[in-house]
Amino acid sequence: MLTRRPPYNPMRMLGLSALILALLLTACDSQSNASQSGAITIAGLYNISGAMSSLDQPAQNGALLAVKEINDNGGINGRQIRFVIRDGKTDPATVQQVTSDVLNQEHPVAIAGFGDTDSVLASAPLAQKAGIPFITDGATSPHLPGTIGNMMFLACFGDNVQAAAGAEFMYNNLKARKIAIIYDKGTEYTRLLAGYFKDRWTQLASNASVLSEDTYQFKDTDYSVQIAHVQHLPTAPDALYIAAMPDDITTILKQLRAAHIMLPVIGGDGYDTPDLLTIGNASDNVYYSTHALVGSPQSSDALKKFAARYKTAYNQDASAFSALGYDTIMLLADAIKRAGSSDPAAIQKALAQTTNFPGLTGSISFTADSHVPQKDVTILAVKGSQITLGAQVKPSVIPAP
Repeated sequence: MLTRRPPYNPMRMLGLSALILALLLTACDSQSNASQSGAITIAGLYNISGAMSSLDQPAQNGALLAVKEINDNGGINGRQIRFVIRDGKTDPATVQQVTSDVLNQEHPVAIAGFGDTDSVLASAPLAQKAGIPFITDGATSPHLPGTIGNMMFLACFGDNVQAAAGAEFMYNNLKARKIAIIYDKGTEYTRLLAGYFKDRWTQLASNASVLSEDTYQFKDTDYSVQIAHVQHLPTAPDALYIAAMPDDITTILKQLRAAHIMLPVIGGDGYDTPDLLTIGNASDNVYYSTHALVGSPQSSDALKKFAARYKTAYNQDASAFSALGYDTIMLLADAIKRAGSSDPAAIQKALAQTTNFPGLTGSISFTADSHVPQKDVTILAVKGSQITLGAQVKPSVIPAP
């Protein structure tokens, strides 16, 4: 993906401490294999720069925190984790290159990371070919295990689950009956999300309830055509469903509100970045499906404690993607411990047998037939530039992957 440089955000600058910690951890890359013979090498692949950085950097931070806590508590079966981090730079060619390099040079027993489907599609087939388990923290396509193979696992729910939750929330909680859909046709995540949403929505409210369906291309900056279509509909919609990537949704919202379209906007976990609150009142009346509410009085005790530890480590607030990054490493450590081995095949087998792993973002179970966990979905609401819990939704009907 090509990338627009986001506006200056002090929250991103606070991530320097995470990068420094990552550099310290990866400094051991230069050490000889012999000196690391007792360690378990895990690769962390993230888009630390580029358009996906607002999701992947928090995930990386959460993973680093998990690695530190595991190592501080004696490691896995008495062995320390050697965590090797690489930056895919939100560029498919770079993603493939760093994946190839880390597999051939570092010989990890497993790979964790990449929070978007397009990056996983570029990276994970290389891990599959090498027989190395790959756990994505945030790539939500439920097609990934079937497309890539038995080494592929998701720590997050699938897009069909979060899209169904968004549709049911819009229908049952917001009482919408006529809607318009807008989505980015340039990325796998947004295409799938919009498709699954429409599938569930039309089951609830009929095909005729979708008044318009518009697309745009990732990295567009002018949404006046899509906005004009909404403005000139013969019947005004009750709400909009917009499937967008993190870099796009803030621009879309600002242009919508500038055009005096104040309708509720519903979307997916691509909205879940600190950038959403940088646009002032334009983010009000926005709802989005995500993996957890972190660092709020409404959060679970486990998430509150995690948020406090994260704040101490990085001097910034944790997000759902921070928690997913943490869960991914803890899930992997649990599988390695149960396997009693750092052999990738044994780890894959243990992962596939995971049952009710108590993640921060929900219970995780896999079967031989499904490497996508079935979790409840958190719907967050933005009111007065504050994020609050909208609902916890377990969709009553989930579209087939």
